[in-house]
Amino acid sequence: MSKCSIVVVFGGQSSEHDISCISVQTVAKAINKDTYDVTYIGITKEGHWLLVPSLESIADGSWVQSKTSAIISPDATKKEIIMISDNGVTTKHIDVIFPVMHGMYGEDGTIQGLFEMAQIPYVGCGVLASAAGMDKVYTKIIVDDLGINQAEYVLVRAVDIEKAETDSSYMDTQVKRVEEKLEYPVFIKPSKAGSSQGVSKAHDRAELIEGLKIAAKHDTKILVERNIVGREVECAVLGSAAEVSASGVGEILAAAEFYDFDAKYTNAESQTVISPDLPEGKTEEIREAAKAIFAALDGYGLSRVDFFLEKDTNKIVFNEINTLPGFTSISMYPMLWNAQGMDIEALVEKQIQLAFERKY
Repeated sequence: MSKCSIVVVFGGQSSEHDISCISVQTVAKAINKDTYDVTYIGITKEGHWLLVPSLESIADGSWVQSKTSAIISPDATKKEIIMISDNGVTTKHIDVIFPVMHGMYGEDGTIQGLFEMAQIPYVGCGVLASAAGMDKVYTKIIVDDLGINQAEYVLVRAVDIEKAETDSSYMDTQVKRVEEKLEYPVFIKPSKAGSSQGVSKAHDRAELIEGLKIAAKHDTKILVERNIVGREVECAVLGSAAEVSASGVGEILAAAEFYDFDAKYTNAESQTVISPDLPEGKTEEIREAAKAIFAALDGYGLSRVDFFLEKDTNKIVFNEINTLPGFTSISMYPMLWNAQGMDIEALVEKQIQLAFERKY
């Protein structure tokens, strides 16, 4: 019996390119090579699609020197990779795709749209859930209807921050809007940037202005949120909107003042705790909220849903959803399922099987 042809796509043009290159190694090692014929396609930071010769070339970074382009055809009658090199053009059939991409152009519904046009089964959330989940503002709009607590916020347009370079009244207007609704400190977040890229915390007007300028470099929309003081907790979900399962709960103990990019990926003092001691009933409340949010976004395959357990009130406050969470050695998503008895090999295989079960 011939092996199933799986294409693993990684890299991409987002600020999370390097994290994707780490996550893909975990996923690739977990794929059963007796069952699947694996092809790797890496997308450079410039957007060039390349055929990757080996898993080892991902680890040492040499894959970017590949001389063979590898493009997934959008032609639904073909279901193939088109490979272009100095030796000519060849093609290869695709049975299923596993995108291991975080952030823009990978987790935001864009590449998922290509897969759906090509009618090739793929792992993870669909176009709508990916796009809405990537955009923190629109996620908030959807979650508002669920009656789940979330932080008050103000939406700022990057164009107004850019205009402030020549006319300070634009910045004054946006600062006033924030200060009329929210008290310091506040968090400033690019609406669609992931892994906390471009995120900052402002304790006063000067820091707010600086944070808005930083966030404006990452996205067209900026979310300014009320600061929630409390414990950072996360829950992993898998399945479909119709039948979703939730893991236990994990807690983030950030080494920095907040769980920014460096605290997540470069600071060894940041810790993750599986099954933390929470007040009675809160674990189940978090699990149910995570499933409800995943279903409301029409999620599919996998997501990680993040919350705060607010200090003093013990209220569960929704933070964000990640529709293609990290698969690095310190990533919460696989750790949470491992604690439930599902190791990384079983988790990856489950995601592939869900891809084949997807209904368009």
